[in-house]
Amino acid sequence: MNIVQITPGAGGMYCGGCFRDNALVAALRKQGHETLMVPLYLPLTLDEADQSAGTPTFFSGINVYLEQKSALFRKAPRWLHSLLASPALLKWASKHSARTKAEDVGDLMISMLRGEEGNQARELDELIAWLKEHSKPDVVCLSNALLVGLARKLKRELSCAVTCILGGEDAYLDSLPVSVRESAWKTLSERCRDVDLFLPPTRYFGDLMSRRLSLRPDQVRVVPNGINLAGYEAASPQSPPVLGYFARMCKDKGLDTLVDAYIELRRRDIGKNLRLHVGGGCGPTDEPYVEQQRTKLRAAGVLESVQFFPNVDHAGKLAFFGGLTIFSTPALYGEAFGLYVIEALAAGVPVVQPRHAAFPELVESTGGGVLCEPGSAQSLADAIGSLLQDPERARNLGRTGREAVLRDFGIESVAAKTVQAFEQVVRRKSA
Repeated sequence: MNIVQITPGAGGMYCGGCFRDNALVAALRKQGHETLMVPLYLPLTLDEADQSAGTPTFFSGINVYLEQKSALFRKAPRWLHSLLASPALLKWASKHSARTKAEDVGDLMISMLRGEEGNQARELDELIAWLKEHSKPDVVCLSNALLVGLARKLKRELSCAVTCILGGEDAYLDSLPVSVRESAWKTLSERCRDVDLFLPPTRYFGDLMSRRLSLRPDQVRVVPNGINLAGYEAASPQSPPVLGYFARMCKDKGLDTLVDAYIELRRRDIGKNLRLHVGGGCGPTDEPYVEQQRTKLRAAGVLESVQFFPNVDHAGKLAFFGGLTIFSTPALYGEAFGLYVIEALAAGVPVVQPRHAAFPELVESTGGGVLCEPGSAQSLADAIGSLLQDPERARNLGRTGREAVLRDFGIESVAAKTVQAFEQVVRRKSA
């Protein structure tokens, strides 16, 4: 097949969607599919070889912002437009992207959802003109539902199917100010009619977004997220045991809940030697929150047993998971998947996750962990403590989870399932 993957870059921040799309494109190419990865807004920050290398960044973040704020700029000469899309300026803009909040760009997001009718219509025309010269796709795959405004004109101009991966859009939309939230959901729902197929990573998230966006049953097909399994070895036994967290270091991912649970465990005999490793993305806006956790750990007298691993590269991530005994990222919101769960299990590390969102589905499908009550440090500590008290059970959970990930969640397997979904929608479109 000829596939175009469109993925928004997160600038200097690590982004699970970028990692997923990049690994997927690499796997699709290995399986013989002509696959082009097109970055939007800002350059991609990745921990593996960049599959978008050599492709221009469209919808330059600087141009997109100025087009939203200035009617005059929408008529700017081409040379100025091109200058503000230069790699050097986009690299500079990436350093400030972590400070952008949803409430600051609600009007811009709605404009993007309006596609050819929005203030960034010029950007869409440039993308389509470039694709006409460089690719004749059977399928265009959008990285998330906030890009569905592109679908209508892409289909019309390129005569192709348009699919869209789902994952976490609800939390972002619900964080918008009340003044724009309802309009954003309404516009998104209307534009979703232009998409041929949505690919949620779990049944939980597919059902949720189907309800909220009024999607037809034939518009939705679950395809799980996957990872490149190269380099993931079964974790070695750790003495003393190590509890790990790996995600963005922020409140939404439940880091403070885990810190409170760790402090509670250190008060118990079973956890008196337990160490804590905290890894993942940490941008400028996250640093004050992380410092608050350090202060809490210091006040409890356990900071010397805690290590932080911010923004590690791929080798560092593999080493991180390989040095754990138990893993937990107790996200507080409705996580659509949780790639970190699969990464931990790929290393044979059992997981403890909240009994909500996608986590029960992942734990059931892999057999690699136990569940606790959402948002409860006490329940989380009890669940982790139960595994510390029964090391054999913990090892069996990790072993079972690893076998399931190797079988079902490797990126090659996920790429094959994705192609099956693409072929289905292309056949349907042709018929």
